[in-house]
Amino acid sequence: MLYIERDRGGQLQRVEAEPFEGMTGTMLADSDEALSWLAAQNDEHAQRVGLQASDLEMVRVLEDLISVLIDRGVIRFTDLPEAAQRKLRARQQTRARLGGLGGLLGDDDEQPLL
Repeated sequence: MLYIERDRGGQLQRVEAEPFEGMTGTMLADSDEALSWLAAQNDEHAQRVGLQASDLEMVRVLEDLISVLIDRGVIRFTDLPEAAQRKLRARQQTRARLGGLGGLLGDDDEQPLL
């Protein structure tokens, strides 16, 4: 997720990975508009903002991928290192308490990893 500021004409003026004073909205990091804006910026900061936002979104994709692999029997949850098991369990419990957070790959059929 990116945090944005638009001018009165609707043009992007500022894009950041974290909320900031004066922001006027949000957008997905992989939206066409965000990708175009970030690509047009010649400064390193803008490129890092885009990369940071996509990193956060990729974490969720990887969580869902692990769940699919476990559901299909390709890997077992216990095959993962203990530290990874703890982190995945903690994130899954937090997501469940928050109502799933609108998953990338479909939280409607969210299954526990265990």
